[in-house]
Amino acid sequence: MGKQILGIDIGGTGIKLGITDIESGKLITERFKYLTPKPATPDAVVSVIKKAINEKFEDYSGPIGCGFPAIIKDGVAHSATNVDQSWFKLDIENFLKQELNTEVFVANDADVAGFAEINYGSEEIKDKGLIIFLTVGTGIGSALFYDGVMIPNSELGHLWYKDDIYEKHVSNVARKRDDIKWSEWGQRFNTYLKHLDRLFSPKMVIIGGGISKKFHKYSEEFDVEFKVIPASLKNEAGVVGASVYAYSKFEG
Repeated sequence: MGKQILGIDIGGTGIKLGITDIESGKLITERFKYLTPKPATPDAVVSVIKKAINEKFEDYSGPIGCGFPAIIKDGVAHSATNVDQSWFKLDIENFLKQELNTEVFVANDADVAGFAEINYGSEEIKDKGLIIFLTVGTGIGSALFYDGVMIPNSELGHLWYKDDIYEKHVSNVARKRDDIKWSEWGQRFNTYLKHLDRLFSPKMVIIGGGISKKFHKYSEEFDVEFKVIPASLKNEAGVVGASVYAYSKFEG
């Protein structure tokens, strides 16, 4: 097997695909994006993936890595917060293997994105201490790393807040829903960061997802003691991380 792996990042609003060079951690193709179907049932999502592969990666053969927005244990979804409930308890790995006729390796989307950022991201990121990676979009995904080792399926966006969970108040979807300015959203997000500080005392928090590109518009509202930086891989982290995850599992 070569070291150029197809990665798929399945999200609540978009499905992104690209081929990553594992040694450099960089995409060697364009990152293609397709809208997540509504409703996002397994059959509907895999139909979009098949279309994307046929259109953009027809000549690709090899394993595929997939980041999925749920708690994933041994390839099985143990939650379905921002996707259709029909994913719950589905063995996603076997489902995609059968549908795509190749080896597929599935993990939580924030975990694989964080893994990419920790290994290929900014030089500011050190592998000592506790680092929290947050991917902010439809919801809030999270990945925990201690001394460079990932602790999977953390789901810190689901911490309880105002009779609901935090991601319902401070995700990018919540910002758009409430039609608030970036500065006001930054103040909201700052309360979330302070809560994380009380629980985990992190050394650093990395903000990923599409919202990382707007970091300068809200970061001045943060007044926490730890360092907060935007993800340097931005929206490519999910695809790159999925590719790297597949390579590590296939080779392992």
